Amino acid sequence: MVHALKKSLVTLKSILTGMKVTMRHLFQPSVTIRYPDVRDELPETARSKLYVNIDDCIGCKLCERACPVNCISIETVQATSDVDLGKTSTGNPKRFWVTNFEIDMAKCMYCDLCVPPCPTDCITMVPEYEYSEFDRNNLLFQFSELSPDKVEEVKEKLEKEQEEKQRQKEEAARKKEAEKNKSEDSPAETKSTEE
Repeated sequence: MVHALKKSLVTLKSILTGMKVTMRHLFQPSVTIRYPDVRDELPETARSKLYVNIDDCIGCKLCERACPVNCISIETVQATSDVDLGKTSTGNPKRFWVTNFEIDMAKCMYCDLCVPPCPTDCITMVPEYEYSEFDRNNLLFQFSELSPDKVEEVKEKLEKEQEEKQRQKEEAARKKEAEKNKSEDSPAETKSTEE
């Protein structure tokens, strides 16, 4: 009997506490935001949609490596020696063509781990939260501005340059080997003439 009475008192106390909170808010003005017309301002540190300023990307792939769910996919092609890709807004030289930069926001867990490693601060989280889609494929955001034709052209150009460098390297190695053989033959000839 005593136990049941104690339980009843605890129950009555919790009900009165809840009603006190309800009564306090009942007589205050409403703070409801009329959503489509009025939007709540997100705090500055809010984690939302990822955005990439591709002009500042140097293709280092640090954000791709930092992502724990592999939602970032980057492909790069090294620039040939005759091409100057310029510099980023932070002054870093660009040495790679960024041929593909995709972020799958359907996989993203909004951890913000990809933002701090970026040396040029090109990847950031923007306060945009209205990008829901019916099709998951629409959540795959592409940031690279190169056309498929340009990507092929860049890859072919790099391949030709690498082949040329390899050919020059082999030629230099053959010349060095020939000089080495020539120098080895020369002392033998001088010894035979001396005798």
